[in-house]
Amino acid sequence: MTDPVVDEASWEDDPDFYDSDDASPDGDAETSTLALFADDGGGLSLAQRKTLVALLKHRYVSVVTSPEEWRTLVEAPGVIKSRLNDLFLDLHLDLTHQVAFKRQAVPETGGRFPTLLHDVAYSREETILLVFLRQRFHSERASGNEQVLVDRSDLAAQVAAFRPEHATDRSGDAKRTENAIDSLIKAKVLTKTSDTERLLVSPVIAVLLPLSKLAELLEWLVGQNGGATDDVPADTPLVLDGTGLDVDADDAGEVGR
Repeated sequence: MTDPVVDEASWEDDPDFYDSDDASPDGDAETSTLALFADDGGGLSLAQRKTLVALLKHRYVSVVTSPEEWRTLVEAPGVIKSRLNDLFLDLHLDLTHQVAFKRQAVPETGGRFPTLLHDVAYSREETILLVFLRQRFHSERASGNEQVLVDRSDLAAQVAAFRPEHATDRSGDAKRTENAIDSLIKAKVLTKTSDTERLLVSPVIAVLLPLSKLAELLEWLVGQNGGATDDVPADTPLVLDGTGLDVDADDAGEVGR
């Protein structure tokens, strides 16, 4: 999957990367003025620690969902990145869509590091919805609309349009569609509004699915109509490579997915 847009500036060139005792890897914990509890040897400020926790705990941090954490991250991304790197994670910061998330680091020599994340394969219904939402988001933004809204009925109709001819379990199909919508709400790809039938599309969809990926996914979906299965196999385009857009730590009892 193509990497999201990331600020090309070197992290090491960030003036806040090691700008004081709180960011220095060699800082003396005993003399730190940032201690928040007994024997606290941490080197981050309270705001930076909250931002780090938000990145580890949630699928992503954005200017919409977490404005304070987003502001802290943009002010000094290097120090947060260094803490994630200690956990074999990398920081992907998309300034265009104002979204940031963690991603599994990959060794230059091959192989795999120990990981807090795992890849996830989306269901067929979730895949259809992700493709539709990406297309809608691109179209609405191109028309100058900052907020992109969709109706639940439109989402259901999109899934129904890809129903194979041999599928006769309409009730089961409808239930899977509702579950897929709820799953994307839980993943914060969709956000509820005051109207229970209208949902707001998060800019994170543009990071999840670059436009270059849409044709590939559409081709796969059309092919699946001849023999669809409930779950997408692990080697299909829907595996999102441990981006961290997954079940929250509170829900799953773990960091990442």
